Amino acid sequence: MAKIKPQALLQQSKKKKGPTRISITNIVIYSLALLLVILVLFSAYRRWTQRSEIPTHNGRSVLEDAAFPGMKNTNVPRFATLDTAKGSVRIELFKDTAPNVVDQFMRLCQDGYFKGFLFRRVVKHSVIQAGDSGEFDAVKDWALERKNLDTSLKQDDFVVATPKAKNEQGGFEFFIVSAQITDLNEKLTVFGRVAKGQDVVHEIQEVETDEQYQPKSPIEIMSVTLLQDM
Repeated sequence: MAKIKPQALLQQSKKKKGPTRISITNIVIYSLALLLVILVLFSAYRRWTQRSEIPTHNGRSVLEDAAFPGMKNTNVPRFATLDTAKGSVRIELFKDTAPNVVDQFMRLCQDGYFKGFLFRRVVKHSVIQAGDSGEFDAVKDWALERKNLDTSLKQDDFVVATPKAKNEQGGFEFFIVSAQITDLNEKLTVFGRVAKGQDVVHEIQEVETDEQYQPKSPIEIMSVTLLQDM
């Protein structure tokens, strides 16, 4: 029987050597990577299913249109209460006819923009203006014509409106109009009406003003609260 050389035995042992073992560290790394992929896929699936459940209108989410993310359309506020130094005024918001203005108004309410807002100009029995714009002079024009204004409107007809002209200062101002003004729709966008607190509007209109129709004693809006119902 022929003897096998040591070198041949070494080569044979290498050929019979088993598969390389996978270390525990590699197993842990592969497991974590697989788990991460599963979590990413699951998260993407949840976002997709939740988005498909949100109703849309003209290709946009009604939640986005309402400017209240995370809030169902039925829960979007329909009223705003102005708490003033003279009392509270409840405004019904016309979301259907002036959606962009109402959205802007509600965002500003949420941001506390109207806290400390002043009624800058007051015309007896016709108009009060809230805001800090010095460019818009419609109030002065209406004041000069107030003898011809119809001040016999029903209390439910008190409208809330904002100028159509862009405010160069980038702010927001609005008017509460209690008289029949012929050119109102030409200059203003009506976005609501006074649903409650007409007596407070009358009281504000009765304050003493200077020659520029500015109240001699400041009247401010202390807060604005958005409500779903009256």
